[in-house]
Amino acid sequence: MFQPRNSDSSEKEFEEKVVQINRVSKKTKGGNRVGFAALVVVGDRKGKVGVGLGKAADVSSAMKKGISYAQKRMIEVPMRGTTIPHEIRIKLGAARIMLKPAPAGSGVIAGGSVRAVVEAAGIKDVIGKILGTSNKISNVYATLEALSRLKMLPTTKKS
Repeated sequence: MFQPRNSDSSEKEFEEKVVQINRVSKKTKGGNRVGFAALVVVGDRKGKVGVGLGKAADVSSAMKKGISYAQKRMIEVPMRGTTIPHEIRIKLGAARIMLKPAPAGSGVIAGGSVRAVVEAAGIKDVIGKILGTSNKISNVYATLEALSRLKMLPTTKKS
């Protein structure tokens, strides 16, 4: 059967997840200026992930800016099967994050902001823990930094 070709494909190249939307206001001479900041995580679920913080006068523009920033600053995450190659602990500002590899079938055991980044990257089995601040923006950037510092270590076999 004939199917018409759409200009926008039904399947997106990247998956987008809005982690947080902040309403921010600034006192000015004429009153208050209200704006929005949207924290967006973008990933292809195959090892690439990016984070963007878009700021604009309305929510939809802030989200578009966040998605654009995230796509420009994507990183490649090394993976061993469905998990990460080794444990990593990172401190970035007030945020402290710990990520550990998990056996196959464990799933993602992590809090909201860490979970968003890890799932967008395509990691299926990992244990994550937020140890520092509860600020979602700080935690998302710390998780991204932790994933960028992962290295593929050679496997050692005992004989």
